[in-house]
Amino acid sequence: MTISARELNRATLGRQLLLERASLSVTDAVRRVVALQAQHAPSPYVALWNRIEGFDPAGLDAAFAARTVVKATLMRITLHAVTADDYQPFRSAVQPTLYGSGLGSRFTDSGLTAQDARELAAELLVFAKEPRTSAEVQEWLAGKVGAERKDAALRGVQVYAPLHHVPTGGPWSFGARPSYVTAGAAAVPEGREVDVPALRHLVLRYLEGFGPASVGDVARFALVRTTPVLRMLRELDGTVEEFRGPDGKALYDLPGAPRPDADTPAPARLLPMWDSTLLAFQDRSRIIPEELRKVVIRTNGDVLPTLLLDGYVAGVWRLLDGAVEVTAFRDLRPGQWEEVAAEAQPLAALLAERDPRTYSRYHHWWAKLPGGEVRAFGAGGG
Repeated sequence: MTISARELNRATLGRQLLLERASLSVTDAVRRVVALQAQHAPSPYVALWNRIEGFDPAGLDAAFAARTVVKATLMRITLHAVTADDYQPFRSAVQPTLYGSGLGSRFTDSGLTAQDARELAAELLVFAKEPRTSAEVQEWLAGKVGAERKDAALRGVQVYAPLHHVPTGGPWSFGARPSYVTAGAAAVPEGREVDVPALRHLVLRYLEGFGPASVGDVARFALVRTTPVLRMLRELDGTVEEFRGPDGKALYDLPGAPRPDADTPAPARLLPMWDSTLLAFQDRSRIIPEELRKVVIRTNGDVLPTLLLDGYVAGVWRLLDGAVEVTAFRDLRPGQWEEVAAEAQPLAALLAERDPRTYSRYHHWWAKLPGGEVRAFGAGGG
């Protein structure tokens, strides 16, 4: 069976709760969408505001505080928010990548070895059984390896050791200076061997949230090697079903998973920076038109807050002077600006109440954007 590009778009939007907001708890919504990119503190909040009916940011504050949703370095060596139940299998599935990244050239050039990393990580898990600030961890490392090597050691062990980020307060639960706590692992994982049960869990959960998808899509999402993913999908024969994408490439999905019709309406959405939906696929044209890919994904990896219209990226937005300023890179059809306004006004209220400077450090990109129609929407409808 062949599935069209537009059907792929609608399948992704449906599973990511972007066709219709759902009446779900924060934890259940995070479970549904699999993982939220969390390297910038406001993004999980804006992501869930787009997906949960009547979203209350205090619910995500509480989930982080109770650690039913945890923030940690996971897929693509990037901070993600995931449910506590998903954390350990996800972490084990990407362990080979984390191991290689943490013990890269910066670590070894300092004179530290893999054995040093294992010993330091094991001791750090003991030290961080109680929450520790980044400064405390650095001071502790300086006592172990010397001040001149503590930065390299920190980079290595904070990726290599299973750690959660601890909420530190502020408008979005996490401030600029992280704190850590042991994730509860009994021991520090070693080496680059593939954890087959963990990879199976990750592949199936990925398909739940992002399928139908190719081997390359899964590998790109997690930043793991394609060969183990292909082997896993073949072993799952009967548990997954195979389709053909519009380019003839093999795509895999769960039997009976929702795949809305291509003509299913897709409402306007204002996605946060680094929304997972934009980054979960090898072929990003599923959501981002090719001509806009380099516009919204900048050369240093920043992914701008985006406007979705009819399921595809059509512009960007930012909070400016208390209003959500939207730039559309194409002419909008009659009624679409009204649709955008209905999203932008409550978003302006949410952000202004929490942090009036949300994403402001990234405003320099706007000088480099192509021209487009710009409109601003205040919380009060202005």
